[in-house]
Amino acid sequence: MASDYSKEKDLNRRYWDALVAVNADTDGYDGYDIKAFLQGERDLHPIELSELDDVAGLSLLHLQCHFGMDTLMLARRGATVTGFDYSAAAIEKARWLAGKAGIDARFIQGDLYQAPALIDATFDAVFVSWGALNWLPDIQGWARVVSHFLKPGGWFYLAEAHPVMNTIEDENTDDTVRVRYPYFHKPDPIRFDTPTAYSDNRTTLAVTETHEWIHPVGEVVTSLIDAGLRLEFLHEHQEITWRAMPYLVPGQPRQYRMPDDRPNIPLSYSLKAVKPA
Repeated sequence: MASDYSKEKDLNRRYWDALVAVNADTDGYDGYDIKAFLQGERDLHPIELSELDDVAGLSLLHLQCHFGMDTLMLARRGATVTGFDYSAAAIEKARWLAGKAGIDARFIQGDLYQAPALIDATFDAVFVSWGALNWLPDIQGWARVVSHFLKPGGWFYLAEAHPVMNTIEDENTDDTVRVRYPYFHKPDPIRFDTPTAYSDNRTTLAVTETHEWIHPVGEVVTSLIDAGLRLEFLHEHQEITWRAMPYLVPGQPRQYRMPDDRPNIPLSYSLKAVKPA
């Protein structure tokens, strides 16, 4: 990287610090529902459930875990889990949630690119999902971190918003699908001013400025291959796990798709890659 993007990453971290309390309190939101989770009524989304290998008995690292709900869902499926996130507020909430649920899990706070210096372990599996890559300026560095933590023979799973979807204007109210943002990566991030929480638009945030980077699918896949992993599958999906545009309609449980009268574009993608033994 030409820059370490310290200012941009600090603003993003403060934004996510502010989001933790809001997201953890949105019981009715499709993405978070702590009450349902604690009652054992919450699981991963259909996309992940249809593709993930059995994790029982595996050591698993969840990078960019937010407040750890998905991490703990994987623990309920039998994995020994470690969650990692740069938000101290998120890690504090994750530890609280693990205690409340009675689940044994480890959570560590730090910058993703410094994770190899903070976690002295390798894992059978590494997991990343939903709204993670757009906060990273250096996707090649990210792929090297993923590879670093995998044991030989271990696998990596990613489920993420499709960068084609990320080019679409997401705030227009006339239901027209319009391209607004670039598809290909640029070193300079896209700046957003986001006054309210995505999980509750009634809540105003103290930190509203964020910075995001686009990473095309080809760049993500090539970065993982360059980091020594072997691609096992790459799937593109017609659904995503949140209402990314106002005109999306419900699909599978807790997933959304384009309505029938709109262009059928990929909304998300997933992949699995293995570190050769």
